[in-house]
Amino acid sequence: MDLVCLGELLVDMFSAELGTGLGYVSAFRPVPGGAPANVSVAAARLGLASAFIGKVGDDAFGRRLAEVLQGEGVDVRALRFDREACTTLAFIAQPDANTAEFLFYRNPGADMRLAADELDLDLLDSARAFHFGSISLIGEPSRSATLAAVRRTRAAGALISFDVNYRPSLWPSRQEAIEAIMATVPLADTVKVNDTELRLLSGSDDLEAGSAALLRLGPSLCVVTLGPDGSFFASGEGSGRVPGFAVKTVDATGCGDAFAAGLLRGLLADPCRGRPLAKASLGFGAPCLPAAPERLRAVLRYANAVGALKATRRGVIPALPRAAEVDEFLARSA
Repeated sequence: MDLVCLGELLVDMFSAELGTGLGYVSAFRPVPGGAPANVSVAAARLGLASAFIGKVGDDAFGRRLAEVLQGEGVDVRALRFDREACTTLAFIAQPDANTAEFLFYRNPGADMRLAADELDLDLLDSARAFHFGSISLIGEPSRSATLAAVRRTRAAGALISFDVNYRPSLWPSRQEAIEAIMATVPLADTVKVNDTELRLLSGSDDLEAGSAALLRLGPSLCVVTLGPDGSFFASGEGSGRVPGFAVKTVDATGCGDAFAAGLLRGLLADPCRGRPLAKASLGFGAPCLPAAPERLRAVLRYANAVGALKATRRGVIPALPRAAEVDEFLARSA
């Protein structure tokens, strides 16, 4: 399996109109979502063999979400159904095309109840890359399940990708979020943050200094998404900014997930494919990162294009681009 994603699969309830805050929306429409699930679908559309691990309610929403992922070619053998908790809902309003307000209904949601003994170990052992976010770290038992999956796939030699994806309203406190996220960063090979998350974790607005602070914790690569301004990378071999693409933004929700899938596609396409971006100090052998800055620029340019194309459409999973669309977009942009 090229990529295994673990975390939340939920229903995004999108506002019927732009330019309105959550309390003033006239209606909502349900759309499949959840950051790791979005990445699994985006990766499948880009040509990777992807699978998803998570939990939904044994309800109409949960069964529909399973159908959507399966219809997109995502392996859902490790998706579990909970009879005691409902599928999580996330209400989303868009004051403007680049801003989103979130209100989650999960007290608890089924995604929070995934337990370590429900993991599919054979699937984890087969992964070339494993991707997860911080939302499944917020509480138990999903926190223990997530960390168990990270350690299992890392021991099996997979590339570990961590998207911070900080949602302040879901955490008991800002400090608890910082502590949990910072404790997890050393387990990852690639850490993806936006500029706000970089400031939260490092205390710095400077891309170089903030990324260096995260790299010192152990990852081989730090990537910072900058919205319409593109992205920034830092590794032991160098750093740099990669410009974004000028598009008419309709909905920026999920662009980071689309970007993450493009990033992973590029990293897995490296000649070192199949070996981990691991640290010798942890006993996993020499790093195998496409470390040359020119190589990373090409990878991030592709990821920027995936995110830009998603921004031109409303919603997330239905709006994710396919590989042929990205190739055509890049050819036009050349």
